[in-house]
Amino acid sequence: MSPPPDVEYRPASVKEVLAEMKDTAELLIDLSYSAVLFGSEGVAEEVLALEERMDLLQMQARMSLLMAARTTDDAEQLAPVLGVVGAAEKISDAAGDIAKVVLEEIGLPDAMRASLPEAVESIVRATVREDSRFAGRTLGEITFETETGVRVIAIRRGGEWLLDPTHETSLEAGDVALLRGAEENLPPVYESITGEPYAVPDPVEPAIDDLERAVDAIVLMKNMSELAVDLAYGAVLYDSTELAEEVAALEAEVDQLESRFEAWTLRAAADVADPVVLRGLVHLAGSTEVISDAALEISEGVLRGIGTHPVVAEAVLESDEVLVRSTVGEGSRLDGTTIGEQTVRTDTGMRIIAVRRPRGSPSTEDDEWETQPGPDTRLAAGDVILAKGTRTGADRLEELV
Repeated sequence: MSPPPDVEYRPASVKEVLAEMKDTAELLIDLSYSAVLFGSEGVAEEVLALEERMDLLQMQARMSLLMAARTTDDAEQLAPVLGVVGAAEKISDAAGDIAKVVLEEIGLPDAMRASLPEAVESIVRATVREDSRFAGRTLGEITFETETGVRVIAIRRGGEWLLDPTHETSLEAGDVALLRGAEENLPPVYESITGEPYAVPDPVEPAIDDLERAVDAIVLMKNMSELAVDLAYGAVLYDSTELAEEVAALEAEVDQLESRFEAWTLRAAADVADPVVLRGLVHLAGSTEVISDAALEISEGVLRGIGTHPVVAEAVLESDEVLVRSTVGEGSRLDGTTIGEQTVRTDTGMRIIAVRRPRGSPSTEDDEWETQPGPDTRLAAGDVILAKGTRTGADRLEELV
C-alpha cells in the first residue's frame, strides 16, 4: 500500500470544501452498499479512491478552521463546524469498511444477495471507450436519463471527481462513469459505453428465517442511516430543531435494530453450515450504526441550541438538491391517495424519501417510519413527508400537500 500524499496548508474556501465533503459522503454511502449488495469489486475500489479524497478534504477543512479561530467566540461558533467535518470523515471511514467486505472477501451469506430488489437500484462502474456513441457528447445532448432510464451519478476523470454531473457535463474517452438505474435498463447502456457485455447477478433464495430477519434488519438500518444523513444536513441548512430531533429518533431506532440484528444473527449461526460467512453481516451492522451516529453529530449543534454557522448552511445550500419536510393537509390532493396515483415525482420532480405516520404519541420515537415509500404508498392527513429535489419542485409539492 502506497503512503498517503503529503498535505500542507493552502488557503481554501471552507464553504466549498464542506460542500464537496457533503456530496462525497452521500455518494460514498450509495457506492459502498451497492458494492456489497451486488458483489462489485469495481465499485468497492471506487469507494476506497473516494475515501482517500475525503481524507484530503477533511485535513484542508480542519486547517482552514483552525486558522479562522482567533477568539473564544470564534471557537464557540466553529466547534459545531468541526463536528460536521468529523462526522463526514466518519461516514467516509464507515463506507470504506463496508467496501472492504467485498475486497477482503470477509464473507456474506446468500440471503444478503436475495435482499437486492428491495434495497437499492443497481450501481455499476463503466469506462467510456473511444468508439462509444456517448464519447465526446454532453449528458444534455444525449438526453441521457430520458433516453436510457439510467443516471450518471459521478464521473472520475484521471484523478479528479465530478460529483454532480449536469446536462452540460460531457462523457470523454477514458472517463470512469458510475451509473445508477433499474437492473433491466443497465445492460444496453453499459454495453454502449464499454463495448463489453453486462453480467446480471444470479437470483438467490434465502432459506433460514432468522438469517432473513437479520438481513432485513441490515437493509432497514441502511435505509434509516441514509435518511438520517439527509435530515441532518437539512437540519443544519434550515437551523431546524425539528429535523434534528428526527435525526435523533432515527439514530435511536438504528440502535434498537442493531440489538435485534445481533440476536437474530446469533440464532442463525446455529443453523448455518459455516458461521464464518456471517462475519460480513456483523461488519455491515457496525459500520451502518457508525453512519447513523455521524448523522447525529452533524445535527448536534442545532440540538444543543448553538445554531448553524453560516458557512455550513451555505455549503449545504450549494447542493443541487434541497430537502423539504411537509405535513399532508386534510382534504389535500395527497390525502387518502397513493404517491403513484398522484404521479408526485413526475408532476413535481421531487422524490419522497420517507413518510412518518404519527401514532398518537407526542414522542417521535413511537411514530411509524416508512423509509422507502413507493408508488403504492398511501398517504393520509397528518402524515409527515420528507422529499428531495429542486427548489422549483419543492414549490409544486407544497401545492399538493
